[in-house]
Amino acid sequence: MSRIDNLISELDLTAARLRSGELQGDDAADAVERCAQLATELGSELDIHARAASAGEPPGQEKLL
Repeated sequence: MSRIDNLISELDLTAARLRSGELQGDDAADAVERCAQLATELGSELDIHARAASAGEPPGQEKLL
């Protein structure tokens, strides 16, 4: 499973816990914060893949200057 898949899976699970109403107070706030963090990480990963695709290089490979 790729890093993107792992992030999506964790985001889905955390969001489902929030929607279920089982979390209260600090736990709910922590889950909201974690969702925001996961979304940021996911955005960064997608940006890396998009840039690599537009440059014609495989994702995760850095170009040497």
